[in-house]
Amino acid sequence: MSAADVLLVSLGSTAGLRAADAELAGALERAGAMVAVASADAPREVRTLALTDLVWARAARAAAVRGIAEHRPRAVVYSTVTAALLWPRPGAIRYDAPAAGNRPGRHGVWQRPLERRRLRSAPLLVPLTPGTLAETPSPHASAIVLPIPVEPSGPHVARADRDVAVLAYAADPAKKGLDAMLDAWASARRGDEELVVAGLDPARIPRADGVRGAGVLTPAAYRALLRRSRVYLTAPRREDYGVAQLEALADGCLLVTTRAPGPYAALPLAERLDRRLVGDDLAGALRVALDDPAPGYAERAAAEIAPYRRAAVDATVAGELLPALLA
Repeated sequence: MSAADVLLVSLGSTAGLRAADAELAGALERAGAMVAVASADAPREVRTLALTDLVWARAARAAAVRGIAEHRPRAVVYSTVTAALLWPRPGAIRYDAPAAGNRPGRHGVWQRPLERRRLRSAPLLVPLTPGTLAETPSPHASAIVLPIPVEPSGPHVARADRDVAVLAYAADPAKKGLDAMLDAWASARRGDEELVVAGLDPARIPRADGVRGAGVLTPAAYRALLRRSRVYLTAPRREDYGVAQLEALADGCLLVTTRAPGPYAALPLAERLDRRLVGDDLAGALRVALDDPAPGYAERAAAEIAPYRRAAVDATVAGELLPALLA
């Protein structure tokens, strides 16, 4: 096989990571690069987070070794810090958060020291947000911030035509704060209003008045549900990126959220759009969003996500990222 310009080492441990890697590969190809993708084979399940990172790092190393031998790339990009921890060859690191931020205590006992070495010696860092870079331990390599692109999923639907009051996504109930969302909804709900919870088996959702589980949906079905929803509710314990919140803004939902720690991409956007909808008083924020929405919210949200649209990301890839990778 002819040599590739870029080998993308894809961890692919979640559907979101796989989609993000496909977006990055597509952007590099649209910029004129020949791209090869080396995907890690899913390892066995283990019990702790530290061991999980280890088995996935070993899987990523094996994929990188195969990909480098087969494609002889000019540059390598490791998707996530975990994929880069045991690299066979230095490469750029594309990541949403460092282990220093999301692997506290024993959860990052071996990852954090090795991560610091990788972040110093990588030829380039490709963090998803400025917040990601701010959490990155110094000293570190030079960086180009590159978000995951988000596009509206269809024509804009007017608020009056949306039949779902509030939508939440809770594939990981503890991480996404499902308990806090349900408590807030119990206090905020009026009449026949309904909170729809997507992303997990409805049997895992505690029974409550005005709460309905939508189950695990295809991406297209989930985005269609977003376009029917007036408000998107979330209460994450920590947010490393938050693509679901950006999708909600792209599809015209008002975003009600806590001020979660982490490089939370949508948080500064939400605060600029309507500070009343951001904070610990989720019940109060829900009533504001449902009863007194700020004028022009959806239109202003569309402007706020412009830097996250595919055209903006493609421009950064073509003008900055690819030249830096191949320099």
